[in-house]
Amino acid sequence: MSQPEPRVLTIAGDQPFAENFTAGLMARSRVDHDPLALAGMTVFLPTRRAVRNFTDTFARLLGGAALLPRFRPLGDVDEDELLLRDDGDTPDLPPAISPIRRRLLLAMLVRRWDERRHRDALGFAQASALAQGLAALLDEFHTQRCDLGSVRDLAPKALAAHWEDVVSLLDLLSEEWPNLLAAERAVDPADRRDRALSRLTQTLDPEATIIAAGSTGSIPATGELLKAIAHLPHGMVVLPGLDQELDAESWEKLDPGHPQYGMKQLLRRIGIEREQVKPWSAEHRDSPRQRLLREILRPPPTTDAWLALAQSGGGDIAEGLRGLSLVDAADPAEEASIVALALREALETPQRTAALVTPDRGLARRVAAELKRWDIDIDDSAGTPLAHTPPGNFLCLLAEAADSAFAPVPFLALLKHPLCAVGDAAHFRRQARALDIALRGALPDAGLDGIARRIADKPAFLQHWFAELAEGLRPFGDALADERIDPAKAVALHLEAAAAISDARQLWRGDAGERARDFVEELLSATAGLPKIEPRAYAPLFRELVLGIAVRPRYGKHPRLAILGPLEARLLSFDRVVLAGLNEGTWPQAAATDPWFSRPMRAAIGLEPPERSIGLAAHDFATLAARGDVLLTRAQKTDGAPMVPSRWVERLLQLTSGLGLSNRLAPRTDYRAIHALQQEPAPANRIKRPAPTPPVEARPKSLSVTEIETWLRDPYAIYARRILGLEKLDPHDAEIGALERGMIVHDALERFVKEFPHGPPEGSELRLIAIADELFQGLPRSVVALWRPRFLKAARWFAGLERERRAQIHESHLEVRGNLVLGDFALRGRADRIDLLRAGGAAVVDYKTGAPPSDKQVRELIAPQLPLEAAMLERGAFDGVAPTAAAELVYIRFAGGARPGELRVVNADAHALAAEALAKLVQRIAEFAQTETPYASRVRPFRADIEGDYDHLARVREWSVIGWAEAES
Repeated sequence: MSQPEPRVLTIAGDQPFAENFTAGLMARSRVDHDPLALAGMTVFLPTRRAVRNFTDTFARLLGGAALLPRFRPLGDVDEDELLLRDDGDTPDLPPAISPIRRRLLLAMLVRRWDERRHRDALGFAQASALAQGLAALLDEFHTQRCDLGSVRDLAPKALAAHWEDVVSLLDLLSEEWPNLLAAERAVDPADRRDRALSRLTQTLDPEATIIAAGSTGSIPATGELLKAIAHLPHGMVVLPGLDQELDAESWEKLDPGHPQYGMKQLLRRIGIEREQVKPWSAEHRDSPRQRLLREILRPPPTTDAWLALAQSGGGDIAEGLRGLSLVDAADPAEEASIVALALREALETPQRTAALVTPDRGLARRVAAELKRWDIDIDDSAGTPLAHTPPGNFLCLLAEAADSAFAPVPFLALLKHPLCAVGDAAHFRRQARALDIALRGALPDAGLDGIARRIADKPAFLQHWFAELAEGLRPFGDALADERIDPAKAVALHLEAAAAISDARQLWRGDAGERARDFVEELLSATAGLPKIEPRAYAPLFRELVLGIAVRPRYGKHPRLAILGPLEARLLSFDRVVLAGLNEGTWPQAAATDPWFSRPMRAAIGLEPPERSIGLAAHDFATLAARGDVLLTRAQKTDGAPMVPSRWVERLLQLTSGLGLSNRLAPRTDYRAIHALQQEPAPANRIKRPAPTPPVEARPKSLSVTEIETWLRDPYAIYARRILGLEKLDPHDAEIGALERGMIVHDALERFVKEFPHGPPEGSELRLIAIADELFQGLPRSVVALWRPRFLKAARWFAGLERERRAQIHESHLEVRGNLVLGDFALRGRADRIDLLRAGGAAVVDYKTGAPPSDKQVRELIAPQLPLEAAMLERGAFDGVAPTAAAELVYIRFAGGARPGELRVVNADAHALAAEALAKLVQRIAEFAQTETPYASRVRPFRADIEGDYDHLARVREWSVIGWAEAES
């Protein structure tokens, strides 16, 4: 008996595939007369999503009762949905190895290869990243039915040095990987898929009615199955969007990046010419939109056909543009807003459906967030990475906190996670906040014990709470502090630590919790029996694995709106489709750079060219853009960088521009104008500068000389700190900086001058350096390495200065405290140095490591510290120093830079300036003793661009014209 002619049909891209297929199959089977007519049929569909969609479509169109065909998903590897998973269809085939287990085993193999090269340079995290590429390579070789052993003699001699490493790795892979799989009693996922497809192809029932619908046969094994179905007596293949009107020249010149290239390859495999393919619907005619897309996607060698279009006036093209529009957004934020507006607009019409289709998951998340403006909750069909869900993020934070030896920042990030709680949640949050404050400042010693030592002087309740918390975390932290660790043990201790600091009922609940539980169980199984790894690799590897797990909610989907990837959107139909992210590199994605083989090598091996993925993306675009109401969007810039329009958009613009039809691409609704209105800020009601007037009895009765300058420049800061009692918190892991350097300089100079009260001898700068070295103890070596050379340079200068000035000085008083009572007010201060001069009077000295105030600022009493200290000196306010007239106000800058130091005597009458400063202080004290005198914010800031500690409380940006008040001139 001769083999029957293959039966291949097609549904045009501009037609809703599921609805047309369902209606056609119902008509062919006359299901209205026989409700059992469909029951004996088997329909193969590309994906599980397609199965659900077709089931719903049949139920909707049937109306009455009838038995449906048996729908079975194939699943293409490019959809990451592996065919016929261990679902009972092929019980005698070995199972597919777990992706996580495969990655870890391949990482171990990579480490072995690295050791064979005697390099031992790859950490486990790096080996895992390389293993991911090897896994993809294995799948590609299985899919394209290529032999891994055929790669050895491909490279020319010029590439031998690089090729030696590649070949040695692939040789090890070809030798060891089959043995590892055999030990696992499993096969590669792509291998199992191909075996299952081959088995299915061989066991097709020749008497059964079998239909393959919607598949493009992009996988060779799938193509063989479609070929077998097409040749069955009662079989048929229904292709999605075969272009039967494309001219013969273009058909012959198709390249891998063209949407019809895959169809051409499939027809060749089946053994049928394009002209023999029948339309599924006899009444279908080529639509103007199809003709437009055919021209846009025409192979480059045949674009001279556009000249004929121009000569004919482009009527078909103009008609094809009806319902198709394009919006160029300024940036991704505007694009997301425009897409959300278009989706929201669709809901204005009852029963109207709409979908965003984009491969850009970041844009998808932005659109979902924008839709919340109208209380529309919508899920991205691609799902959310498990690492971005509360359970996944919690587990990642726990691993990273332990990996950091519980450094304050990652540890507090863990403690503040909503799922982290031991006992009463409110009590736990209070204790975590208390620990947050206790850990501010310099970095504590590493580990939980370091934190315990840091809080040893804190309240007992905090110490007790932390001790209980640390008990549950210590085993995991100690394990990650070892030199090597068993991966399975690390996972087990990780889970024990998670159980110790969280409520399992909360951690594993919901879609994300269940997915997290499944993941950690798989990870625990996947790590069994693996060699030990370096602990530093565990946390980054865990996060990378969790990022690769998608959480797709089972409930809560919007009934009329959807956000889909191009793969998920195949065979689905909507009244409005928004195709977004149409920039090169996004849609289509750039052809992947193969880390293993050059293009000629790939061709020699038998692998498809990288552009094949662009052809698949082009087919998705052509099918989706063929519908009636289609909006195309792109962002002109991303992160400030100009973006190149997608090649399909560029072709559309070129074609319409050449035909004078560019204006037809504007949407009927001006989405950009609506977006601009949404972003236009409401009229600003600028608030007044805050000027609180607390009761007199609440106002401070004592200030230090350094606080007086703050009182003059920013009274609100005094109000916040001294009246409200708000102190600025130190940052976590505070770096050692100018404050610590200034303290060391002050301490070193005080000790040095005390040791040499009559002047330092020659070479005494070495003693000053020795004093500094003592004070440097405990500082990080990197800080000392930076500071010590500068200190040495400044020390030489200072020792020389002391020798010069000592002849003028009778006695020096160092770090002297003082208190001056002015009625009900007390002025406090500590002078760095007071030199009693032999000529009479005293020099009031202030040490600076930074730039000192200018003479103008001192004379105008904007920087009143030295004049006020001089006034205190003249009134005998300093301990152990008799009242003495001020003769000089002196700044000594200890720098160590290009200028090692600077001695500057303020050009002013010290005695007169001291008297003036005191008089103005008394006047200000009297003013602020009045209830109506306000503590205004930033009345005279030092610099307009420097933010004060309390400016956020004063809401400076809301009342200042330039964001900050003007600085002094």
